[in-house]
Amino acid sequence: MNKTIAVIAAAAAVITFGTAIAAPLPEAKPDDVGFSSQGLARLDNFFAREIAAKRVPGAVVAVARDGKLVHYKAYGMLDPDKGTPMPVDAIFALASMTKPMAAVAGLTLMEQGRLPLQAKLSDYYPGFADMKVGVTEANGSLKLEPQATPIFIHDLYRHTSGLMYGGRPDSSSPVARQYPDGTAPAIEGDTQAFIDRITKLPLAHQPSTEFEYGFSIDVLGAVVEKVSEQKLGDYLAANVWQPLGMRDATFHPTDAQRPRLARPFAKDPLTGKPQAIKLLDTPTKFDCGGACSFATVGDYIRFGQMLLNGGELDGQRILGPKTVHHMTTNHLGPEIKNNVANVEPHRAGFGFGLSVAVRTSEGLSSVPGNPGEFTWNGAYGTQFFCDPKERLVVVVGTAAPGELRKYYREQVQDIVYGAMTK
Repeated sequence: MNKTIAVIAAAAAVITFGTAIAAPLPEAKPDDVGFSSQGLARLDNFFAREIAAKRVPGAVVAVARDGKLVHYKAYGMLDPDKGTPMPVDAIFALASMTKPMAAVAGLTLMEQGRLPLQAKLSDYYPGFADMKVGVTEANGSLKLEPQATPIFIHDLYRHTSGLMYGGRPDSSSPVARQYPDGTAPAIEGDTQAFIDRITKLPLAHQPSTEFEYGFSIDVLGAVVEKVSEQKLGDYLAANVWQPLGMRDATFHPTDAQRPRLARPFAKDPLTGKPQAIKLLDTPTKFDCGGACSFATVGDYIRFGQMLLNGGELDGQRILGPKTVHHMTTNHLGPEIKNNVANVEPHRAGFGFGLSVAVRTSEGLSSVPGNPGEFTWNGAYGTQFFCDPKERLVVVVGTAAPGELRKYYREQVQDIVYGAMTK
């Protein structure tokens, strides 16, 4: 008898829990917006297999078309050590999915005539004017050369500033050895300490010549702070997060939010080596625009839908449609070396816009989609992509900081497009 009561209680808990969290967008039956229910059920089967194989603790997946949510589910565990089930309102460390939000903050200032793309970065932080470009000599030593052209704000958005990340597997540059990893500066010091530290390093390339993934958007966030005279998180809260109803978006999770943070396995399932998401338990000293924010999948699908709608959601306009179009168009001209596919193996056929990768051609990529698709991901296992032609936005949250995360990105996109019937 007790067992039956326990089962009924558990079922009731699920029901009340379900009603407590409003869906982030209006819901629709898959068939009403050109999806097959059976096709979307492959997401359930896929994550069931992966979780059973102990390759990932859990996931939250949201799929919306025509502004309607057709799939919004949680799988597996929030915390594998405690065995806590994954709730749909789990909070994920977003890593580089912070970047598009920091870019939107910058673009709101551009629309106010306060931060043009052709402004020199040194107008805001003079130390950048004196940075030298590191050129590797035949003997492996580094020769320092002056900048041929200054770093512009435009270069920050499209990662053509010459700034890079340390500790990246896809960079063999001797310059990389001098750079910290993505979150180290935010853990160690404030915004000014970060600027002081980064401006002492050599640039990996001449500005405006090569896509090099790195600290560019962190610097953009620092510029947003300088122009707005607010911390980046405060500016985003007032101008993006609160208007969009992104309730859990933050740089600093509160004590009330902490129990909902998604946690990874202690060991990387592929290598058996220890792994961690440091920011889950280590506070940051400045709001790093490149890597340091947190949010739910529900929050982020509202952000993605706003962009897909041309800058507006539920009557709240964040950006003008022409600005969003400019943001989500390729900004790597033929004179700029495009290394986007080096960062993400399935990004062949993509250029880069203002903080998002942009699909420029049919084919080439290993995942289906259309030219005009824009996307970015986070190193801890989150992803989002928007396909304007299909009026589609997809957001995935996992706590999978190893190489496996790239496998999930590809598989989810394959399954979602495979589930479309028109």
